[in-house]
Amino acid sequence: MAVQDSGKAALVTGASRGIGYGIAEALVARGDRVCITGRNENALKEAVEKLGSDRVIGVAGKAHDEAHQAIAVERAMEAFGRVDFLVNNAGTNPVFGPMADLDLDVARKVFETNVISALGFAQLTWKAWQSEHGGAIVNIASIAGVSASPFVGAYGMSKAAMVNLTLQLAHEFAPAVRVNAIAPAVVKTKFAKALYEGREEEVTSAYPLGRLGVPSDVGGAAAFLTSEQSDWITGQTLVVDGGIFLNAGVG
Repeated sequence: MAVQDSGKAALVTGASRGIGYGIAEALVARGDRVCITGRNENALKEAVEKLGSDRVIGVAGKAHDEAHQAIAVERAMEAFGRVDFLVNNAGTNPVFGPMADLDLDVARKVFETNVISALGFAQLTWKAWQSEHGGAIVNIASIAGVSASPFVGAYGMSKAAMVNLTLQLAHEFAPAVRVNAIAPAVVKTKFAKALYEGREEEVTSAYPLGRLGVPSDVGGAAAFLTSEQSDWITGQTLVVDGGIFLNAGVG
């Protein structure tokens, strides 16, 4: 059964695999046209083919590269004539260890990729389409950004910044554009493998819902936050965590 065209278009960063791919898949399934980005051109091409090259285009590049940001938005506007939705998913976490030993240059790189790139894409989609026509932005944060996260402190700091960026943009872009964030717990992706590989049963045991997340869990949340059903929601961070925060209480 063919999917009816929604008439809307989206740009999803870091979407050749993992959570970004799951989000793009959810948007395509409801009829959106989607531009996806990613660093690896071959992986991006494969993703476009799987999602459907009649509805999806790919633009390869590094998220923190301002030239890439501009090209991605330009290509999306050329292909679709609009960018209703922006999903800032691209991120990196190249370091694991205590904050006392954190290389400051690595911390800067994390912020460039995880936060500054999101602001850059938001500025561009705002100017290209959303300021005049409206739309929605979804920033992919993390539960690491709303709690202490030992050994991934730089990543956690950047995701906390994403939560605040969401608040700032929601305030400034209203009423034309709604801006929300999603804070997932551990989702089974290549990016997060180090957090559960070889001990998945042990990690999963902490989750009241009895499993780790999968990309479609976040995809469904992103589809909701870019839909008419969420038209009165802005400036919020939706925690998608399988209930693990329920274990944070005393006792």
